[in-house]
Amino acid sequence: MQTKVLIMASNGFEQDELFVPLKRLRSNGCEVKLAAPTTAPIRATVLDDPGEWITPDLAIGEARAEEWDALLLPGGLINPDHLRTDAKAVALVRAFLDAGKAVGAICHGPWLLIEADGVRGKRVTGWRSIRTDLRNAGGLVEEKAVVRDGRLVTAVGPSDSADFADALLEAARS
Repeated sequence: MQTKVLIMASNGFEQDELFVPLKRLRSNGCEVKLAAPTTAPIRATVLDDPGEWITPDLAIGEARAEEWDALLLPGGLINPDHLRTDAKAVALVRAFLDAGKAVGAICHGPWLLIEADGVRGKRVTGWRSIRTDLRNAGGLVEEKAVVRDGRLVTAVGPSDSADFADALLEAARS
């Protein structure tokens, strides 16, 4: 059975944290789609510089957790900060977590997990500047590039994108 992975992002996602997992998951036979606030093209950042554009496949409001095996949340500073104030985005993250589906968040992406109350008592990691946020939300922060706690996968940043994608795929197939 083909593993189905939904990526959720908005403008300002970190380029390698979306494109590297997207390619890696597809090369491993996964069906991967992108959900964003609307289906208008969104643009990556490479640190603080403008990056590549990508066109979402569906709007976040159209996505249903039951149709997917895993959810991938890329970071960047702007993207997760924007999405954590979007009720539909937070509800979708919560739906994946409540259903026990695999969920992966990298860099600042764990902000969405915090907003959905998804890190309490879980082993996690993230970008250096959000580790206090993770601890304050009850997460058990580890100083590792990629951390897997059951079906929850978190990673530090862009250089960890390939290993992050592999860990999420393993979690989705377990």
